[in-house]
Amino acid sequence: MDLQVMNFIGVDACRKGWFAVSLDHQDNWKIDIYKTIVDFGKAFQKAAVIFIDIPIGLPDTDRRLCDLQARKILNRRASSVFPVPCRRALMAKTYRNAVRINQQVMGVGLSIQTWNISSRINEVDRWLRHKKPARQQMRESHPELCFWSMAGGQPMTYSKKCPQGFAERLAILKKIYPHAETIVELALGRFRRKDLARDDILDAIVLAVSAGYSPESIKTVPPDPSRDKKGLPMEIVYAMPEETAM
Repeated sequence: MDLQVMNFIGVDACRKGWFAVSLDHQDNWKIDIYKTIVDFGKAFQKAAVIFIDIPIGLPDTDRRLCDLQARKILNRRASSVFPVPCRRALMAKTYRNAVRINQQVMGVGLSIQTWNISSRINEVDRWLRHKKPARQQMRESHPELCFWSMAGGQPMTYSKKCPQGFAERLAILKKIYPHAETIVELALGRFRRKDLARDDILDAIVLAVSAGYSPESIKTVPPDPSRDKKGLPMEIVYAMPEETAM
């Protein structure tokens, strides 16, 4: 199968790199792990839409409005939306320096959870700043916001890290996209858990399925997002599914 013709891609960072689920409207699908975002980009140069679970537009003075609004929407799952660092903090060599820089620039520190993904944020930021055509394809999304929408505007009851949370999210996905369980089983059998966590699989699937909805079904948080100093949108997108599946 030619990856270049796969239309809708969901991608999530994993321990081994970037885990991608690619779909089309003919029930074709493909999964793989890419070592770098550059490798991923080369595989999907012609993709129509890419939803990625990583911050894209980066703040300069205040916290991003999209994060604040997403946290409010998600209620008990609000902690899944990490505060996003300023671009200068991403260049720090140590966590202590990153906290100091973020404090100077934005007036707030930096959580260790955010620091742990700072290299991934920086990787995508650098790629998008130098690969302008990719900006037309790739949009920042968030799996928990996608699951919230697919569940009729209800946040998930359980954490995605526990068995109940995995089952809860898979059940929702199967109603929207019947191939979800098959993709999960293939990924679990093909990749080692030290390279790809169980919840990474569901996150990438829900992003890909969401990317496959019509442009009219895609909602943006906030509705009129601003852009950062590099011209990248500070937004989080998700699909508002109709009653029929893809």
